[in-house]
Amino acid sequence: MSQDKVDLSSLRREYVVGDLNREDLQDNPVDQFGIWFEQALHAYADEATAMTLATADTEGMPSARIVLLKQYDAQGFSWFTDYRSEKGAHLAQNPQAELLFYWSGQSRQVRIRGQVEKLPAEAGQAYFQQRPAGSRLSAAVSCQSHPVESRAVLEAAIEALRAQFPEGDVACPPQWGGYRLRPQRFEFWQGRPSRLHDRFIYQLNDSGQWTIQRLQP
Repeated sequence: MSQDKVDLSSLRREYVVGDLNREDLQDNPVDQFGIWFEQALHAYADEATAMTLATADTEGMPSARIVLLKQYDAQGFSWFTDYRSEKGAHLAQNPQAELLFYWSGQSRQVRIRGQVEKLPAEAGQAYFQQRPAGSRLSAAVSCQSHPVESRAVLEAAIEALRAQFPEGDVACPPQWGGYRLRPQRFEFWQGRPSRLHDRFIYQLNDSGQWTIQRLQP
């Protein structure tokens, strides 16, 4: 049965939620992020921590996926994963990345670019033990991003591990842990009517100070 195609060029959205002015910005971008992040958490806590992580391999081929923010402070923005995953392989080759938060209900985006480093092993172990038992078992069994013959193979491996650790108290695998992106550039984007959006970048200069500049939409 054929279906009528949607004319994507005719789809429109008007951004009328709010504005962003230079005098409203905090001097430190982490403080500015904190304000927007708390507002996003209040609006929809189950989605506010979702962020796109963009990496690239040594050939410059990009790759993007959604991960969850688990911690942020003046030192950077952190998440956890399997070091053997595609993103882990990319970061081992090219330890630079960008994060993108998109909070559609508030018509806001935040881009954060910088260098990436591994968190200390004890940070990964501490967070791993906080995860639900099922998540710990899955992480211990899976070699993330690598091929597998079937889902049945994965499920059998988890059941075998569950028999060994009925309470799910498996130890954190050595190949699993955290990363931290140390920001060098932020962009705050606020959607505005008629596509005349507000955009500001914070750039870290050679003296370690943040400079702020408005961008054209």
